[in-house]
Amino acid sequence: MRILQIQKTDLSAGLEKSRKDYTLIGPVKEGNNISKFRELAAGEEPDFSITTTTMSPKSVVFPQSEVMFTFTTDSASPDCNIMKVPEKSYSPRAVIGIRPFDAVAMKIVKMNFDTPDYRDPYWCDAYEACTFIGLAITDPESCDFSTSTGTGPFDTSGLDVLLVDAGDYYLAEVVTEKGDSWVQSAGFNQEAGAESVEILHSMRKEAKKKIVSTVEFANIDKKETLDLYNEEYWDSISFPCLNCGTCTYVCPTCWCFDIQDETAHKKGRRMKNWDSCMFPNFTIHTTGHNPRNTKLMRVRQRFMHKLKYHQSKYNKGIMCVGCGRCVTSCPVNIDIREVCKQMNS
Repeated sequence: MRILQIQKTDLSAGLEKSRKDYTLIGPVKEGNNISKFRELAAGEEPDFSITTTTMSPKSVVFPQSEVMFTFTTDSASPDCNIMKVPEKSYSPRAVIGIRPFDAVAMKIVKMNFDTPDYRDPYWCDAYEACTFIGLAITDPESCDFSTSTGTGPFDTSGLDVLLVDAGDYYLAEVVTEKGDSWVQSAGFNQEAGAESVEILHSMRKEAKKKIVSTVEFANIDKKETLDLYNEEYWDSISFPCLNCGTCTYVCPTCWCFDIQDETAHKKGRRMKNWDSCMFPNFTIHTTGHNPRNTKLMRVRQRFMHKLKYHQSKYNKGIMCVGCGRCVTSCPVNIDIREVCKQMNS
C-alpha cells in the first residue's frame, strides 16, 4: 500500500496540472440547493464540503440522455438508412471526490452492463476511461447505512485513489495503477510518514463508529420469492407513493433506460434516456396491456429488485450501497431501511 501526503495548499495546483492528461469531473453545488457531479471548468475546484450529492455520479458514465446512433432517410445521401455511431470521446477522466459507496455502486451497475453475453459499449467505454479519486467520509450523514451493505466511509474497493482529510493535508492511499498514473500526472509525490497507516486505521474506525443506521437482509435471500411477492405489507408500503420516480433518479445503482427515435424532416437520432420502474408507461406493451398497471405493483417491483432479485441472481448482496439518497429525497418518506426490515423479518 502506497500512501502520499498532499498539502491542502497544493491540491489546486495539482488538479490543474493533471488537466493536461485528464478531464476533471467533481461535485458542485447548483441552483435550488442541488448538488451533482459534472465536468469542472478551468480553475474550478470540486466542492469537498458536500458529503453526499443530491444526484449520484452515475451520470458520469450513464448520461441522462445519450445519442446512440444518427441516421438520415434522404435518398440523395450515401448514408441513407444507415445507423451511424456518433463520434464519442473516451479520453481519460479523473472523477475527483467521489464517495466510496458511489464507486462501489458503479461496480454493481457494471454487472448489468458488462456480462459474459453482452457488453454495453456506451457504459463500459465511459467507465473504463475513468480514474476514480475518492474522498473518505469522516463525518457520515444520519441516513448513511453503507457499512451494512458491504461498503463504508473508507472503502477502497471501487477506487483508484482514496483521499482522506487529515486536517492541513490529505492522505492519499494509491490503490491501483490507474491511480498511480493520476498522482504522477498531478505531481503528487510526497510519501507519507510511517505513522500514516495508523492514522488511516484510526480514522477509518472512528468513521465507522459514527454510522448508527443499519439494515439486515440475510433472511430475504432465504425466503421464497412468491412468499415475499404476496406479502400483505405491500399495500401499506405503496399507499403514500406518488410514482414520481425521484428515488430511482437519485439512486446510484438504478439503471433503467428507454430507447427512442427523435426525427426532424429527413434526419434523426436514436436516444438512450433514463427511465424508471416507478413510471406507469415503463412496462406498457404495444398492445396497450400493462403487466404492472398499479402503484402497488411498481413499488413492489422496485424493492423486490433491490433487495431480493439481485441477491438471488448474483449472490453478492443487495442492489444498494446505503447512501441514503432515496430516504432523504422521497417526498412522502418511504424508507428503504424500513422496507428491508419488513422483508427480512
